[in-house]
Amino acid sequence: MKTTIATTLFLLATTSAFAQMDTVSYAKERREIKALLHTPSGANGPVACNDLIMVGAKGDISFSAQAHKAVQTKEKIVFKSVKPVPGTEIIRVYDGTSAVVNWLADVQLNVDGRDIALKVRRLEVYVKKAAGWCRVAGQGTEVDEKMFPIRP
Repeated sequence: MKTTIATTLFLLATTSAFAQMDTVSYAKERREIKALLHTPSGANGPVACNDLIMVGAKGDISFSAQAHKAVQTKEKIVFKSVKPVPGTEIIRVYDGTSAVVNWLADVQLNVDGRDIALKVRRLEVYVKKAAGWCRVAGQGTEVDEKMFPIRP
């Protein structure tokens, strides 16, 4: 009896661990999402993707793509480029219809007339809709490279 219980617990533990670390299943969907990340403005998804919750650098929350753009305009933020650092994308796809993506971005922006370059760790959630993959949530955290050097 002890062996049966131990075996069952071991199988459950390894199955959940695999599910949490699976970064190879759904290869087609993974490629589609990675392509969005590597296409300028691609992460915004198709025009039909407006169902979005975005947390900004100051902790502000936008509940639509339009509201997020309005915050950028109000704060005088102009993104010149947001490029993924190659090899930093971790994409987990669930049932082929949703995905959690973590990646490191090399960001070039202008804030109120000043050019700024920084690295940002992004966490985003995507849902597959009729129009394609839509980003429905996102948040970025600036990486302090002096305190936490980034190694390729």
